Amino acid sequence: MRVNKNYAKLETSYLFPTISRKVAEYQSQHPEAKIIKLGIGDVTLPLAPAVVTALEKAVAEMGKKETFRGYGPEQGYEFLKEEIQKYYAKRQVALKMDEIFISDGAKSDIGNILDLFDTDNVVLVPDPVYPVYVDTNIMAGRKIIFANATAENHFLPLPDKNVHADIIYICSPNNPTGAVYNKEQLQAWVDYALKEEAIILFDGAYEAFIQDESLPRSIYEIEGAAKCAIEICSFSKTAGFTGLRCGYTIVPEGLDFEGLNLNKMWLRRQTTKYNGVPYIVQRAAAAVFSEEGQKQTKEAIAYYKENIRTISQALDELGIWYVGGENSAYIWLKCPNGMKSWEFFDYLLSEAQVVGTPGAGFGQNGEGFFRLTAFGDKEQTKEAVARLKKLLQK
Repeated sequence: MRVNKNYAKLETSYLFPTISRKVAEYQSQHPEAKIIKLGIGDVTLPLAPAVVTALEKAVAEMGKKETFRGYGPEQGYEFLKEEIQKYYAKRQVALKMDEIFISDGAKSDIGNILDLFDTDNVVLVPDPVYPVYVDTNIMAGRKIIFANATAENHFLPLPDKNVHADIIYICSPNNPTGAVYNKEQLQAWVDYALKEEAIILFDGAYEAFIQDESLPRSIYEIEGAAKCAIEICSFSKTAGFTGLRCGYTIVPEGLDFEGLNLNKMWLRRQTTKYNGVPYIVQRAAAAVFSEEGQKQTKEAIAYYKENIRTISQALDELGIWYVGGENSAYIWLKCPNGMKSWEFFDYLLSEAQVVGTPGAGFGQNGEGFFRLTAFGDKEQTKEAVARLKKLLQK
């Protein structure tokens, strides 16, 4: 028996467990400290009432012989896929039902979709980047190259015609930086992918935070994308499903490579390795698209957006450079006084009892930067910002 030695190439610990360990150590040494967390992007508001009602109704159905459901379709129930189809139609994006696949979240599909691609492919990811993009490809043994996201390009790198890539990761609004691509910039990536005969894996988990109507919320708003892109989305941040788990992946029927069709390959993969999302969860997800569900989830997003405005205004007053915020759930700030990312993390924790995410954990270009999240309690966010201002005004 031989093990997959690519695991030895991974960092010994995933970023967020390291943060949790450091916070726990500080708390044990300072039990009286009231720590406020603006780091991990987990939601804090409860599920929308429309979602809870749908869950309760679905659970009741599962308790009656006449309405009980066992195994469902691995690719998702039609009632949820229809709602997603109508949601995209509002953005003038026409999807076929067979192009929509329901999953237990974006993170799972980001890793699982790689089953479709040879390990010999060259992978292009931005730096800094959501660690899952890198780690899943290291596990498989693929070659990874990086697109430099820097303050100079506002953390929105564009294609380099001298670089060859087969699999391209794009996240917009971006995690961790909060930066958002416009249509012209995404068109450049689509044109590049078509020229390279490459595939774009587009992570749209934060699309609901885009308020500027001129900015694309789906890669399929870009001409030619249906020939070169797979889109992966989630209900986690849109509707607070981080603990409920539901997402979806769009695999257009026109993705043909080397005589094989990616849509059919993904269907085959899912029906072999996956039993689908529970019926009750899919009923809850469908309720997100109801009139009441949309109203309630938009109110939750507005709540988080207010947190972002609170953080942004403080950084503006302090004269600290940042990107993100306006159309995103994250703010990516430059650490003051030339501090390193983990140095600033320790400084905030010890001096203000505020927790953020060190940019260095997202890649080499993240060094010297820091991520703050909107997904906190409103009053705690205000308190954290007051502490930040008091500390950094020094």
